[in-house]
Amino acid sequence: MRIEVFALCDAATGDLGKLSMLGAFDTIWTSRMPAIHPQCTIALRIRFERVEKGEHKVLVHFVNSDGKNVVPPAHGTVTVNFADERMSTVVNLIFNIQGLKLDRFGEYSIDLAIDGLQKASLPLFVKERR
Repeated sequence: MRIEVFALCDAATGDLGKLSMLGAFDTIWTSRMPAIHPQCTIALRIRFERVEKGEHKVLVHFVNSDGKNVVPPAHGTVTVNFADERMSTVVNLIFNIQGLKLDRFGEYSIDLAIDGLQKASLPLFVKERR
């Protein structure tokens, strides 16, 4: 499997196998704490090879610098099927987050595990606007 897209963005949609994203970012600027980001999305596109057909467990953790969850972990199972003779296929996943509360300035991490193995990590920087 390959992670083709793993991004924090303003919004994303998935329709007919197409992943559309708006406004990918890695920094939030704020003048006060706690910062409330009204809405954002974690967009994910994973390519699976034919030999990886079947179920796969996906887990996304959004944590602060102490490793504590900022939002509850997102987890689930995806079933990878092949409708034709293609050698690979994709799965698009979209995790919407409403009212993201960030308690302090610094670096946060969005961590992706598939089938119990760490596959990717995204930083989110929260900086003070003066």
